Amino acid sequence: MQPTQANQINVEYFFRLLYDLLFGTHSALDYTSLQAWFAHLWLWIIVIGYVLALGGLFMIVYLTMRLFELRAREEEHYGTLLIAPDAQGGINPRWQRIVSLAESSNSSEWREAVIEADIMLDDMLTKQGYTGDSVGEKLKNVEPADFDTLQNAWEAHKVRNQIAHDGSTFELSQTIARRTIAQYESVFHEFKAI
Repeated sequence: MQPTQANQINVEYFFRLLYDLLFGTHSALDYTSLQAWFAHLWLWIIVIGYVLALGGLFMIVYLTMRLFELRAREEEHYGTLLIAPDAQGGINPRWQRIVSLAESSNSSEWREAVIEADIMLDDMLTKQGYTGDSVGEKLKNVEPADFDTLQNAWEAHKVRNQIAHDGSTFELSQTIARRTIAQYESVFHEFKAI
């Protein structure tokens, strides 16, 4: 379909009006041609304004929809930190098991308690949004101002590393096991995980 003469923009006309206005053959400014030039200019300003307004409205609607999708995904990913105690003063069942292992008289159960507490710390750090392949890497990404018990987390994690790397050659006493569990407990209390 060939465009008709009526819907084509005649750019030369605008430049001719401007040229005639500035360097016209008339000695004085021609008020009628100036008025016609401003009328055409105003018409194009209005058309461009409507196009920009419609484009802006489309962008607002689109970005609002994307924002709601992002919030839904964040809620799904960061929804709950860990199983929190109920309102009647209950204890996190996972933490209750760790405490019972730490209070036993068997050193292998102390080791299991420390390892389980470290796994719980890993889950908590992941839900807080820290990234890394291990607990150590996640703790390195922590901003000290956001984590009051960061030193406790590091010390407890070091004991867990000794248990994991040295195995049965690492002598884990009940005192060290209880101190390590207490360090994990302080971290979990800070983030209301237990």
